[in-house]
This record gives sequence, C-alpha cells and structure tokens, in this order.
Amino acid sequence: MNPMFARIAGIVFVFLVSSFSCILPISSTAQGFSEKRLARVDSFLMQYINEGRLNGAVGIITQNGKTIYSKAFGYSNLEKKTPMEKDAIFRLASMTKPIVSVGIMMLWEEGKFSLEDPVSKFIPAFKSTAVLDKFNANDTSFTTVPAKRQITIRHLLSHTSGIGYPGIGSNFAKALYAKNKIDGGIGTPNGNLKDMMTRLAALPLFHQPGEKFTYGLNTDLLGYLIEVVSGMPLNKFLQQRIFAPLGMKDTYFYLPAEKASRLVPMHLQEPMKGKASVYTKQLDPGGLANFPLAANATYFSGGAGLSSTAHDYVRFAQMLCNGGELDGVRLLSPHTIRKMTTNQIADYAMFDGSDQLRRFGLGFGLYQEQAMLTLPVGYGTFEWDGMFASHFWVDPGNKLVVVFMRNIYPTSDWDFKDRVKPVVYQALE
Repeated sequence: MNPMFARIAGIVFVFLVSSFSCILPISSTAQGFSEKRLARVDSFLMQYINEGRLNGAVGIITQNGKTIYSKAFGYSNLEKKTPMEKDAIFRLASMTKPIVSVGIMMLWEEGKFSLEDPVSKFIPAFKSTAVLDKFNANDTSFTTVPAKRQITIRHLLSHTSGIGYPGIGSNFAKALYAKNKIDGGIGTPNGNLKDMMTRLAALPLFHQPGEKFTYGLNTDLLGYLIEVVSGMPLNKFLQQRIFAPLGMKDTYFYLPAEKASRLVPMHLQEPMKGKASVYTKQLDPGGLANFPLAANATYFSGGAGLSSTAHDYVRFAQMLCNGGELDGVRLLSPHTIRKMTTNQIADYAMFDGSDQLRRFGLGFGLYQEQAMLTLPVGYGTFEWDGMFASHFWVDPGNKLVVVFMRNIYPTSDWDFKDRVKPVVYQALE
C-alpha cells in the first residue's frame, strides 16, 4: 500500500471511530462521571445521617438526560425507623416557585400579556399601591408615600415588586401581614387566592417597585394571576399544562388519600443537641407537618404549596435543561428559558446583601461568575431551594441536573446545598 494512502486511511479510520463513539449508548463513566468517585456522595449523605443531623434524603443526578445517580438514604420516619424510599413525597416549599414561574411564562408565550403590563390590568385591587414610609412597631401603625410606578408582572417574577413575606420576612412585614391575616401559604388549606391577594393589595409595599430585591409573596400573586388569565384554578392549570405533559404523576398541592402514606413526616434538628427528630403536634403549631394531607382544601400557594417526589422534580428540571422540552413535549421555547435564566435585578443584592454569589432571573436564582471562585458550578447554572431544605440546580454547560430532597426544619445545615456541590462535581471527569 502507498505509504501516503495508508496514512490518510488511518486518519479517516480514527475519525470514524471517534465520530461513532459519540452516538453509541454510553455508561455513566463514558458520560464523564466516575462511578467510583460518585460513591463519595453516599458517604457525604450518610455522614449527616450517622451524626443525627438528618433523618434521610433522596438524591438524583442526570447528565445528558440520562440518570447516572438515584438513591434513597436513611429514614423516612426516624422515630419508627421506616426506610426512605426513592418514591417518597416531600414538601417542596419554595421549590414551588420555579414551577409556577414556568406556568406564567407559558401564558406570556401565548400573548396573554406583556411582562411590562401592570398587575392591576388583570387584578384591579393593585392599582393604587403605596410604599411604606414610617412604621410604629408598638401598634403596627404606619405612614406611606405614593408608589412611583405600578407593579408589573416582571417585578413579580424577579421579586422586585416590594411585596414582602410573613414569617420569614422583615419584622415590620411579619407584623403587618400577621395583623391582616396574610400568611406564607404553608399550613393554610382554607380560603382562596382571590381573598388573600385582595387583602395583600391593601397593604403597603416595602420599597419602590423595581428598585430592590425583596423575597416575598410575589409568586403567590403570580398564581392568582394564572387563575385570572387562564380562567382555571391554579391546581388544575398546573396539572393540565405542566404535570400531566411532563409525566409528573406525584406532584400536588394536597395529596390524594391513596398517596398520603408516602409523605415523609416532617423532621427537625433539636437546637441544643443538633440531632434530627420527628416533628410532633406540640412542636408544629402552624401545621407545617400535615398541610399536604388536608381534605377538600381550597388555597393553592404558588410560592410554597406543592409536594412532589425527586423523580417528578427531575423531570421538570430536565425540561429546563433541555431548553423547554422533554420527551417530545415542549412547554417553553429555548429563548424563553434563556430570558428566565438571565439576571433581571441588575446589581441589587439578594436577601439584604447576605447572598453575594447569586442574582435572580424570572423565577430562578442564578450563580454569578464570582460564585465559580467558591463553587465548582458551570457558567449559567441556575437553581432554587425550599424552606424545608430540598434544593435543585441545573448546569446547562455540563448538561447536569441535580435534585436533593429533604424535609427537615429548622436545621443548622443550611449550607448543605453548597457543601454537596464539590462532592458531586469531583466525580465529573
């Protein structure tokens, strides 16, 4: 054979082998994860459980749409030593917000409204909002100044409206909202969104719209906006437009009786001992533990009310990672996903400046470039978490989706989501 021809043939052969290797079925190792090093995730979680800081958890990791890690750890019920199962149902708390934000953007894609439309165009009670000026903590009296502009739908999606949060917000927000029977949507099965949001509209904003990030009841208001614009109750809208199309069979505001046994009992860390224990009725006066089990409930909190499995939430997150599509079902366009995962709050600090690593898009927290000096996440990573310690993130550059479900509150281990990231990424070769 001519030496030059042989050399060219060899190059072509190598090229063909390399090309075909990209489309052959691949194992977790071939995708870029070391199975041996993934075992460190097991050790990491078991350390929390063995030290009594956590009852149990479920974790799922996917890359390129393939599940490369899916495990349950510890106990669903620590008191009864009931093993955690992978189909366990967890309270999502604020991990509800990304789902409702996707719902509102689906309606935006249908031309139902502009993001710059004032909320009052659809909910007139918000037309004459005012901004808090002075607040008297002794009697909760206050004075206001006029709002410079009306709240827009973009303000709600980016938490820049000036609406606060009861329970976890500022002292004056907690006092004003408690006095006017505004709550965070957890443990409130009665009433309806219309009544709650109408009462909210009568209260002052805590800063001028568009001039600061304040985590608040914005997504609950978006839930009501979905009801007004779609003409459907929020629970039915999400079921028909998101859960059913994505095959999310275990995601609800309130669980059907046949699935109630899969709900993980609420756990807490005993403050003095640092040990996990099961919530008792005496320790849970606000109904945190049992709210998903309420029968004939009518209040659907768009900011905190859903319960789900790790499997269901991974399907939702995978849709986001895929640019709005999953298994041939498209909910949003790639353009819309890009918009939702682009910083919408300029340089406004989140959570009173305590969170310097993230900014906020339209429904998601976004890791900034400086976060990569501390965490191993890829550029463009977005995420969110919930008060009961579950969290997820999507790393589009690495085609990575990670969900960890926990239901423990309160806990001193709020840094779990940052500590687990190096343990996940060290297995990515």
